[in-house]
Amino acid sequence: MKNHWIMFYIGIVTVKVTGKGIERFINHLTKSGILIWNVKRHGTAALTFKMRLPDVKKLRIASRKSECKIEFLHGGGLPFLLKRLWKNSGFIIGILLFFILIIYLSNTIWGIEIKGASPATEHQIRKELNQMGIKIGKLQFFLDDVESIQRELTNNVKAITWVGVELKGTTFHFQIVEKKEPKKSEYLSPRHLVAKKKAVIVDMFVEKGVPIVKVHEHVLPGQLLVSGTYGKEGKIVNVAAKGEILGETWYKSEVDLPLKSTFQVFNGNEKRKYYLKIGSLRINVWGFKKPEYSEYEKERHEKNIRFLKWNLPLSIETETIREREKVTRIYSNEDAIKMAKIAARNDLKNRLPEDAVIKGEKILHQSIENGKVNLVIHFQIIENIAQGQPIIQGD
Repeated sequence: MKNHWIMFYIGIVTVKVTGKGIERFINHLTKSGILIWNVKRHGTAALTFKMRLPDVKKLRIASRKSECKIEFLHGGGLPFLLKRLWKNSGFIIGILLFFILIIYLSNTIWGIEIKGASPATEHQIRKELNQMGIKIGKLQFFLDDVESIQRELTNNVKAITWVGVELKGTTFHFQIVEKKEPKKSEYLSPRHLVAKKKAVIVDMFVEKGVPIVKVHEHVLPGQLLVSGTYGKEGKIVNVAAKGEILGETWYKSEVDLPLKSTFQVFNGNEKRKYYLKIGSLRINVWGFKKPEYSEYEKERHEKNIRFLKWNLPLSIETETIREREKVTRIYSNEDAIKMAKIAARNDLKNRLPEDAVIKGEKILHQSIENGKVNLVIHFQIIENIAQGQPIIQGD
């Protein structure tokens, strides 16, 4: 019959009728508005038909006024299916709990392996991982992604230069490359040491070679500082000159700093929402309230749900909403000059070798115009000005 799926949700009952006057009984049911179908005769005194579950009460009332006997043979549809499920609810709940337990165990960290690190470095890494929440028994859904873990470990553990992070099943694998002290370069070919910039010599440490200049002497770029040639005519020996020639050099730095600036910062307020993703469908399972932030930034991380070693077509997505706000910073003239000096020093340090030392500074120009502080600063630097120059035959 049509709309059979509607009958499935309502409920279907198969009824057997026996006795005298079956035809009159069926006609009475039809006139009473009771819908029946699939009417089948079984001999002269019995027949079966199907009817809707809500009409059973009307059928009982009609049967009392007839000489027919009714018998309910079978029930079908959603109401009877739910009833059977309820009878077997203990078994079904057990199966569901078993699958939930397996999924929980499959998405929990049960191992952390670290390779390539010394015992001291490994202890430091495990301590850092513990602070990050990466430990045995922790659910993977609440951890950062692999790239974030790799970046945070590299920044916080100074003893390593690189770390490879891989999550295989329920185990984190870390491959560590530790820092090693660089070996000093060995110059195999003979060379001189010459000045690489204009400077005044303040100190000298010569390991090999003949010093040509003296302390407090002014030198120019390319000028010979230490000779790699020993001896006189007929007994000349060329070696690789080696040493440090510390000289006072000069740099000029110009900085413009606005007295008033506006920028956006995170104020620390944040909300998290959790979604169950089934394909492209996202179902909000936690964090339903919409945060009342006028300006914010969203960050999303997705974790696949595994069953044993297989990835299910399900995932947990964490959405972090961080509030932003505009901050206006206004410097006084004195504070602006101080910050401009700091900015000039930081800019200079980025251009200097690590072992260079700032000896002194002097402001050559200072002005405040159009809401900006303009500084021109002269710096005195102590640095190694020596660089190698190969000895050419005939020098």
